[in-house]
Order: sequence, then structure tokens, then C-alpha cells
Amino acid sequence: MNTRILAGLVAGGGKYCLLLAGLWLAVGCNPEVSEAPEVMVQLGTVQSGPAIQAEELNGAIARQPGNASLYAHRAEFRLDAGQAEQALRDINQALELDDAPGEFYYLKARALRAQGQLPGALAAAATASRHGYASASLSLLVGEAHLAARHYSAALDHLDRTLRQEPTNAGALFYKGLAYAGLRDTAQALSFLQASVKLDPHQPETLHQLAFLANANHQPLLAAPHAARGIRLAPTYGPLYYDYGRQFDLQGAPDSAQQYFLKALRFDSTLYRADYRVALALFRQRQYKAAIPHLQRAVRRSAGLPNVRQMLAESYEAQGMHELALAQYQQLVLENPGNRHWTYKVWKGKARAAGQPTNEPRREAVAPVAPLSISRPSSGF
Repeated sequence: MNTRILAGLVAGGGKYCLLLAGLWLAVGCNPEVSEAPEVMVQLGTVQSGPAIQAEELNGAIARQPGNASLYAHRAEFRLDAGQAEQALRDINQALELDDAPGEFYYLKARALRAQGQLPGALAAAATASRHGYASASLSLLVGEAHLAARHYSAALDHLDRTLRQEPTNAGALFYKGLAYAGLRDTAQALSFLQASVKLDPHQPETLHQLAFLANANHQPLLAAPHAARGIRLAPTYGPLYYDYGRQFDLQGAPDSAQQYFLKALRFDSTLYRADYRVALALFRQRQYKAAIPHLQRAVRRSAGLPNVRQMLAESYEAQGMHELALAQYQQLVLENPGNRHWTYKVWKGKARAAGQPTNEPRREAVAPVAPLSISRPSSGF
């Protein structure tokens, strides 16, 4: 399964905010297609306030260029505004002026994490701790960074530390759910995600993760209300439409499922699972031409989806696009060495391209052999 790397937690002041991400955690899966919780996207809307506050500090910094705290404050505002690169420059400047405050290293860890620099973020967080900075936000950041690196046990250790400091931290419960999903402990994963939703029922991403995991473990009745609530909260968030479509799919309502998969793609064209599901239905209906663009996107983003390359090759072949079909069959041979069927398909494609006959030679009919007449030996009596 292809993976993408999670990108960044911004934690501070008891709040948590997730930036665009892409890690797919391994959990129990449908035998037809692997389903794993998708990752996190921004949980809150960034307002213009932090950016304006950062700009307002420009004059103060111009008047006091040696004041490290001013750079640190501007870095924090820039982080809250999603300006990670500028924030990192500010916090590095603050550290050049004063390398003692642990909070400065924590801000640096946040900036590095927002840029996807996991080792640097963890190193900065460790330095913050050595300089006496201890907070639930720091533990949460370190736990999330370990989760992004798939160090699930380490992630759980730091998330537990966060919850000892702040027992009602919904973000820590959310991440614990994903960590247990990564460890394939579905019961624990669902339990912590549900606990996070109870504390903060207005986070569409948490509802998506919960619905996705429930569907992945064939619990559509659990998934449906969470997906529906998420859609009400975030009516343009594509993954929630996928979740709602999937629960229809699992309950044997393919037409309704297809409608929601298409809606998901309208809001987010990168949802390759939705492309796959749409293509699967079209392929089964022999609507090969309509299936091809969905299969192309699905195979480009996750070639490991069950039979996706085979369906694409056969769809090309059905449409007379023989060169494209041959390329897919050749890839299937590479992925399945020794498979006679794909090897035959490659031979047939190459023969067609060379103008050679591709029909198997017919064998001449052989006249049936008359049955032998065998006499039983005499018994002598």
C-alpha cells in the first residue's frame, strides 16, 4: 500500500490543529480492498487574526531588533496563521539572541513539524524538555510526530503523558485512536475515537476517521451516523461523502453508494478509493469507456488496489486500445512473475502489434477410436 507522510500538528494553548496530511495507517481490512484510516486534515479554520498580529509586531521588532521574545511571539502568530517557513526563520533568530528558553525550542519543534521535518521536530522537542519546558502541548506534539513516523508504541507513551496532564484533551484521544488503528487493535481504536468525539463532537476529521474505521471493519451501522454528522458540519469535505457512500455499499445499496462516491470526487479529486469504487461498479456493468478515467487515477495513486491494473488493462482491450492494454499487461507480468495468464496476454499483445496471427491454431479433428471388444477368459468349467 502506498503511503504518504503525515504533515503537521500545530498545538498550543490547549488547542490542537492539524495541517494537510497523508499517512495511511494499517488496520483490519476488507478482503476486496484494503481500508485504513486516512489521515488528518486541518481541524479548524485558520482566521486572518494571527497573520495580522504577526504583522503588527514588525514595528516593535524594528525598534528592538535584539529582543528575542518579540521574534518568538511573531513566530507563534505565524504558526497559527500557517506560515511555517517564516515562523521557523523567526524562532531561529530568537534562539540566536537567546538560546535558554525551552519554549523557543518548542516553537521550533512546531515549525519543523508543520514542514514535515520529523527528526528535526523531535530533536527540538527533546531540547525543549531539557531546557525545562514541560506541557501537555509538547507531549502531544511528540506523540503525534511519533505517530506520523509509525512509531506507535512511542506515540502512545507520549499521548498517555498528555492525558495525565490534561485528561480531557480530545486531540490526544484522537491520536491514540489512530495509533491503535496502526497497531490493528480495532476495538481500542474505535473506543478512543469515540471518546474524542464525545469531548469534541464538532470536529469533522474525527468523525471521518471514526466512520472510515467502522466501515473498514464492516460496521456500516456505526459508520453511517458519524459520516452524516460530519457532512452536516463540513458539507464540502470529500472523505465524509466517501464514508457515507461506503456504508451504503456495505449494506447492499450500490446505486446510493455510487452517488456518494461521485460526490466525494467532486469535492476532492484525489480520493482514489472513491475512483476505485466508481470504476468497480462501471467495470461490472461493462461500461469500460466510463471506467477508464477512474481506473487511471486509482492505479496512479495506489496500484495495490485489488485487480485495479487488471481492470484497466481489460478496459483498454475492450475499447481497442491495444498498446495501452499491452503496457498494463507487461506491468502485471512484472508484478506477478510466472503468471501464465498475464504472460499469454503480453505474447498476444506483442503478436498483434507485429501483425502476427493471435488466434490459437485449431487442431484437426481426430476420428473416435472404436471401443475394444474384450472377451472374458474361460473359467475352464
